[in-house]
Amino acid sequence: MDNLHHRTGLPDALRVLLEQYPRALWESHKNFDGLTRFWLERHLMFRRALGQWQQDTHAYLDKRRDPRKHGQMTARLGGFLINELHGHHHIEDTHYFPVLSGAEKRLARGFDLLDADHHALDAELHALTEATNAHLRKLSNGGDMHASAGDMLKRLNGFERFLDRHLQDEEELVVPVILHHALKF
Repeated sequence: MDNLHHRTGLPDALRVLLEQYPRALWESHKNFDGLTRFWLERHLMFRRALGQWQQDTHAYLDKRRDPRKHGQMTARLGGFLINELHGHHHIEDTHYFPVLSGAEKRLARGFDLLDADHHALDAELHALTEATNAHLRKLSNGGDMHASAGDMLKRLNGFERFLDRHLQDEEELVVPVILHHALKF
């Protein structure tokens, strides 16, 4: 399925270059450069930031984290992750995807798929932002902070699945195109 909410991987038709350039060979390929490494490291940073946010929220719910420190971490890490993802997706949609799609026309549908993912992720980010802000308000003003943390964690866990699926599919589409065409950005 093409929909990010139901997809379990890239459709076979979009995996043609991945078969030629499997993940295990990427870093040793002559066309793997610093920008590609940086881009993959950004993806890893998103995964780690999300994991750290989830761990901190679990610690808070288990009463192993001070509410004030948890609130500070949530505001800092949440704002960082959400803003960085928005900026990252904007650059991909406006710059990288058009170049990549033009270089490998057989995979143009894949870049349309990734663009659609970004719109789906925007909706998820909006819902996560709302849950986060509701939790931060409860931490500041009182109320059922445990319930609001649980709601936020539920959003974080759902978002993790969507984000990881998108990042993995994006990597498996983008990196083989870069390697195949020796693209430089």
